[in-house]
Amino acid sequence: MRWNGAGLATLVMLGFAGTGASEPQTTDFSWISGHWCGTSNDVRIEEYWLPPHGGVVLGLARTLKGDEMVEFEYTRIVLMQDKVPAFIAQPEVGAATSFVRTAGGANWARFENPEHDYPKRVEYRREGDKLHGEISGPGEDGQEQTIPFDYVRCP
Repeated sequence: MRWNGAGLATLVMLGFAGTGASEPQTTDFSWISGHWCGTSNDVRIEEYWLPPHGGVVLGLARTLKGDEMVEFEYTRIVLMQDKVPAFIAQPEVGAATSFVRTAGGANWARFENPEHDYPKRVEYRREGDKLHGEISGPGEDGQEQTIPFDYVRCP
């Protein structure tokens, strides 16, 4: 399954320095909560992240072109049985795919699924009133491809 850019698309993913090995491995994802908006040319991507409740952070992303919604995706962050957080993305016409957190710290997290075609990595980072996300992995030509998503709080 390939993603075509919604939500970091959604998704919302990074290439930040560090492996996370010496950084705190928190399960607090309240920092991602909010209504986030990003634009590129005539495309607007919105991500809605509800505050954590019951061990789950629910998200929804949509991509708008003009007055038309062209994509949407359901997302969530959950604790797996081994208490490791996982980012789960489900595009509008696809099956859900899980990415396990492999690194993280205060206000950022990296999730990976080496078995998935693209992306293999999803990452979010919160810096003040900005949320940055990336999806990355080998593109169709085998070369590393990273798609960034830069968001601010929606009005």
